[in-house]
Amino acid sequence: MRKVYSKIDSIAGNVITVTADGVRYGDLAVVTSSHGESLAEVIRLLDEKVSLQVFSGSRGISTADEVRFLGHPMQVSFSDNLLGRIFNGSGKPRDNGPELTENFIEIGGPSVNPAMRIVPRNMIRTGIPMIDVFNSLVESQKLPIFSVSGEPYNPLLARIAMQAEVDMIILGGMGLKYDDYLYFKETLEEGGALSRTIFFVHTASDPIVECLLVPDISLAVAEKFALKGKKVLVLLTDMTNFADSLKEISITMEQVPSNRGYPGDLYSQLAARYEKAVDFEGAGSITVLAATTMPGDDVTHPIPDNTGYITEGQYYLRNGRIEPFGSLSRLKQMVNKDTRADHRPLMDGMIKLYAAYLESLEKKSMGFRMSDWDTKLLKYGVIFEREMMDLSVNIPLEQSLDNGWKILAECFTTEETGLRSDLIRNFWPKTEETA
Repeated sequence: MRKVYSKIDSIAGNVITVTADGVRYGDLAVVTSSHGESLAEVIRLLDEKVSLQVFSGSRGISTADEVRFLGHPMQVSFSDNLLGRIFNGSGKPRDNGPELTENFIEIGGPSVNPAMRIVPRNMIRTGIPMIDVFNSLVESQKLPIFSVSGEPYNPLLARIAMQAEVDMIILGGMGLKYDDYLYFKETLEEGGALSRTIFFVHTASDPIVECLLVPDISLAVAEKFALKGKKVLVLLTDMTNFADSLKEISITMEQVPSNRGYPGDLYSQLAARYEKAVDFEGAGSITVLAATTMPGDDVTHPIPDNTGYITEGQYYLRNGRIEPFGSLSRLKQMVNKDTRADHRPLMDGMIKLYAAYLESLEKKSMGFRMSDWDTKLLKYGVIFEREMMDLSVNIPLEQSLDNGWKILAECFTTEETGLRSDLIRNFWPKTEETA
């Protein structure tokens, strides 16, 4: 039986408080006012005092209005009809398509029992050398993209959505500018990837509570498709907007703030989403890649700091490139040992030489005399950045590895690379002199 209450105790911002019993955290309610009906979600329980966040805001709501509890948390319709569609954070169509009203599933459930998980073992190819070669993305991995405002993290996610070798993409946008929303929509349509994508979008002008729902609704749908045997890649942008929404609600609720004003349960809130990444035995998988903008490029900020404890590394986006030294995929050794015999040693060798290039670049900027070795390193670094680090490069893994050998051969002798002689014999580019 649905409970109806005709008195609201208080209204603070977009949060209303009623006295009720038998209500659970996260349950939905409908607030009926002179302006019509508004959806609300329970965000705090204190004895019989129930606080609800009103989705559309509290404007027009009075203390004499009616609150009807629905007895269940937020739900989303699940079926193959979701593919190719765009929805808001509440699961309502945003693409003028029909509303889906069957087979509802609850969102925000617990993460998968560890006993049901299997060890990650499959690589997800993206066509981006700095990912495929140097920090391979592994199926069921959870990775953030650490960035600053202004970096092309959304174009990077869009490219991954179009090129990743997975069965389907679920894209969750939080606090997106309208231009970013249109960019994702048009890019996926033109690239032919929208048909295998489900897009849940919250723009900066939408109700703040919907921002909190986007990861949950995206991951709940992903889990159902994974159980049907699909390899699902969940792309989330931007988790900083998610955390800021948590902060705003906690301030409204007058909770005691933690580090820099964020709620004390920030770690748990982030972990509850990231830990949904899983590879099911005998079924599909969920891989999570989430953009996280770092205020002031500060990796010690509470959001990236907490995220780093949860995830299995990070991609560090700076100056329009994925940085080789700030980036880390802790699971890459699970897959790059099985790709090609030269993958790991070539990866290590090229990064070692790139580190030496940066030292030579610093010496040059300080006016030191350049040796022949420094000159070779400076040439190598420029080519490496252009042909491997540039995000516009779009080639398969094997071609990236071949290009790596060509770059080394163009800049160094075989002895200078430090690579094993058996690899040199098998992979060093053949010229008239070496043939």
